[in-house]
Amino acid sequence: MFLEHTRKHLPRKGCVEVITGSMFSGKTEELIRRLKRAKIAKLDVEIFKPGVDVRYDEENIVSHDSNFIKSTPIPSSSNLLLLSHTVDVIGIDEAQFFDDNLPAVVEQLAAQGTRVIIAGLDMDYLGKPFGPMPNLLAIADYITKVHAICMHCGDLASHSHRTVQDDSLVMLGEKESYIPLCRMCFVKAVQHSEVKSKENSK
Repeated sequence: MFLEHTRKHLPRKGCVEVITGSMFSGKTEELIRRLKRAKIAKLDVEIFKPGVDVRYDEENIVSHDSNFIKSTPIPSSSNLLLLSHTVDVIGIDEAQFFDDNLPAVVEQLAAQGTRVIIAGLDMDYLGKPFGPMPNLLAIADYITKVHAICMHCGDLASHSHRTVQDDSLVMLGEKESYIPLCRMCFVKAVQHSEVKSKENSK
């Protein structure tokens, strides 16, 4: 009771935390861990994810290890301002799928005193910066880069390699469509795919 009473009289300090890395690196797992700790601390917590991502569950955020936490799917970053203006901590998963206005919304929330914790892919399947993630990394107070294990050599992996033929930038998928690779193995895999594509076009 004393802790709750004291907290209500302290000014809220906003910040932006970004958890990033390749697929299968544990981003969502780390996001869930931090949000559950915030709940234990009796803070008001809201969790959001893009409405497009329903791979595991329509509402819950679910990690590859089947850890989950209830979330609210939203179609646009502007919805964050409408749904969370009095919240202490906001969690955002799969941030790369949101619109380019997300960094501005996040900065506004942090300025209001909200702790914003974001998880998202920093690079797409081509190894290029993904959606609003570069700008989110630029404005972040804290950045955590997590790594998967390269499926070719066993080194630390930082790239998500698409193993199926599809040129769409956004293609939801799991282990049947993507594998994590280190930089060197990723470059070799891309080169191999380009050679194969040229041979098939002849």
